[in-house]
Amino acid sequence: MVAQGGRTTQPAGDGWTAALWERVRARAEAARTAGALHPLATEAEVVEEGGVPFVVRVLAGGKPRGFGGTAAADPFDPPEAALTVGEVGPCHVAVLNKFAVIPDHLLIVTRRFEHQETLLTRADLEALRRCLTADTGAEALGFYNGGEAAGASQPHKHLQLVPLPLGPAGPPVPMEAALRAQGGGAAAFDAGRAGELPFACALAPLGPADWAEEGGAERLWRLYRRLLARVGVQAVRREGRDWQTRPYNLLVTRRWMMAVPRSRERWDGISVNALGYAGSLLVRTHADIARVRAAGPMRILAQVGVPRP
Repeated sequence: MVAQGGRTTQPAGDGWTAALWERVRARAEAARTAGALHPLATEAEVVEEGGVPFVVRVLAGGKPRGFGGTAAADPFDPPEAALTVGEVGPCHVAVLNKFAVIPDHLLIVTRRFEHQETLLTRADLEALRRCLTADTGAEALGFYNGGEAAGASQPHKHLQLVPLPLGPAGPPVPMEAALRAQGGGAAAFDAGRAGELPFACALAPLGPADWAEEGGAERLWRLYRRLLARVGVQAVRREGRDWQTRPYNLLVTRRWMMAVPRSRERWDGISVNALGYAGSLLVRTHADIARVRAAGPMRILAQVGVPRP
């Protein structure tokens, strides 16, 4: 273990990421025992619309003490040692989500403060590449909430990673039911299908070359910037960094990448982050589930995103 700037982390490199989820589970168990990890208990229902089996979770108990943090505190400066899984290259550290809804929810945090509304860099995409390719037999979803209006709860830049599947049944990512290519098989995804969704988004399939250790991060970064441009997110240079011109969500699996522009964080009091566009929503009460079912999850996503004409 290496202590650096008050942080206790694993040595840098790909050695430890080869067993990423094993290490995540071990760290989570130790953090629960130490009282540092406070997972949120939920009950899940499926609300189907347009062939997509949305997983809607409702909080089963009250919020644990400290949920949400304080406006003045940066929970990643430094992250809690009990929640820290290890370094991800020279610029990032992997940290457990203290108040996780999905078990083994991982945050990929920049070591030094960078604002959540700055665009992702090649180093950010390299950290994501390492984690998404860590265990070849384990599927995961990476995502990013670009700004408060896109569901970001902290201004310190952090990508997120959750193991798949997101729900007890159906596709690993429920929204994949609307993204699969017609007649292309379960593993084929079609950017054209994204144009049939009621909210603006840009989708691109990914292949082995995009995840290669040599040049993979560069390919992912270039594709990311192209997708942002398609949904109207541009770069503004300020303070030596590229800042986004509007909020957005990014979702990434080993099979595809999708960018979604956002207009606001909430629909009728229900907060929506990138997981909403994967087909997973979190609400507070069973009455909220009834409201989601009545309105339709797709309509909700369109209203907090950018509705297609």
